[in-house]
Amino acid sequence: MHVLTEEWVHKAEGDFHTAGRELRARKMPNYDAVCFHCQQCAEKYLKAYLQERGQRFPRIHDLIECWNSVCLTTKRLSPSGII
Repeated sequence: MHVLTEEWVHKAEGDFHTAGRELRARKMPNYDAVCFHCQQCAEKYLKAYLQERGQRFPRIHDLIECWNSVCLTTKRLSPSGII
């Protein structure tokens, strides 16, 4: 795995763990923060996938655009899901 890919994965896993901690909070869990960190986790994993394949991607925070970029690099995927 490339170094930059590892960085994206590490950041994604940090968001995943943060979302989990907040979800398990006994007092005043912040569900908006859970959603935010889950979105960030998914985005960073998609960007890690693109990074590992040497694909350039724009500096965006749009999961649909990130997914579409992944689909363009992978023949078995389509914007609507797995073919």
